Amino acid sequence: MRPVFCSFAILFAAVLSADSSTKALPIFQVPDCLGVNIHFVEPKDEEVDMIKQAGFGMIRMDMVWEAVEKKQSEYDFSGYRRLTDALAQREIVPIYILDYSHKLYEKSQSVRTPEGRQAFARFAAEAVKTFSGAKIVWEIWNEPNIKQFWEEQPSFGDYVLLAEEAAKAMRAADPECTIIAPATSRIPLDFLEACFERGLLKWIDAVSVHPYREKNPESALDEYAALRRMMERYPEGKTMPILSGEWGYSLYPYKNNNIDERRQAQYLVRQFLTNFLADVRLSIWYDWHDDGTDPKEKEHNFGAVRNDYQPKEAYRAAKTFLQQFHGMKFIERMASESAEDFLLIFGNDNNRMMAAWTMGASHTIPLKSPKTGMESVSMLGEKIQLLQEGEGVVIPLSESPVYIPLQ
Repeated sequence: MRPVFCSFAILFAAVLSADSSTKALPIFQVPDCLGVNIHFVEPKDEEVDMIKQAGFGMIRMDMVWEAVEKKQSEYDFSGYRRLTDALAQREIVPIYILDYSHKLYEKSQSVRTPEGRQAFARFAAEAVKTFSGAKIVWEIWNEPNIKQFWEEQPSFGDYVLLAEEAAKAMRAADPECTIIAPATSRIPLDFLEACFERGLLKWIDAVSVHPYREKNPESALDEYAALRRMMERYPEGKTMPILSGEWGYSLYPYKNNNIDERRQAQYLVRQFLTNFLADVRLSIWYDWHDDGTDPKEKEHNFGAVRNDYQPKEAYRAAKTFLQQFHGMKFIERMASESAEDFLLIFGNDNNRMMAAWTMGASHTIPLKSPKTGMESVSMLGEKIQLLQEGEGVVIPLSESPVYIPLQ
């Protein structure tokens, strides 16, 4: 096999140019735009510290309408204030999801009436006003394209009416607030286009999707490309960021699921890397910790840590990646002989790193380099001496990414 040529004078002026992130969206670099879903309002120092110690730059959390407005037009954000302050102390940016329906205004798990939309918009505006000045990303609803979260389907018409009314009220309360939507389950192009045709893109700053799948993370690349092509047909969508707002892999045994702890760790890191490659500007791993202890319950087994907060390999893999690439932006994917091999270069003013893995069988490739004595770092943080060969070294490729310092 021909050696991969690696120049240590790779040009990446584009990477250092002005970032196209919108308003409060994080810088498109490690770890600012990478985070985890959480399911708590009252922050425990040891738990928030553990998220920070892993290196995550963001969290995503529901701001539940019924929990805030317990009586009509009376809002209590005190728990979210404590959470926001705890996150700010650790330089972690929250995505707050404004959701779900409210029995004071609606009969079902959706918002379909003018009264309900107006009440939701007041709640959304009050949230934005209360936290004005804080670095927060606001999301309107969660997965409105599935019955679990919006009972009447299809829901795109009612959902866009809600999003428009809420966004107008939010902009009036704080013109600089950052709004994302529609947080769809998977990447349902028909639903998304129906929302875009009804004007959703006029009211938001980025399109959020949840690219869940049973297949490997790299399989999302074609779907992202199709979504981007579709968005480019709308004036507001031509440069609008795409975000991966929720996506994970559960360990529980179902169908032909082959997700064990090692595979989950591989897919966490490869999900983040795939999103950088696809120019997807934000990545939230679902979930922070297991939501229960039943090994046969899907929702209990998405966590990077266990229900008792013992780290899984996924936590170790995340921490290793976030530490190794801290402060770096994606530069390019280097050419290779196989489309199944991925060689991604990241860098900043002082350092360059390669993340290398394959979707296929384990093998090695040569890397032409003037350096000797090169080491790689495994997905779980172990140092591995690279073998010298000819004018360079041999890189071991497997389904677990390895990280190679290039300067």
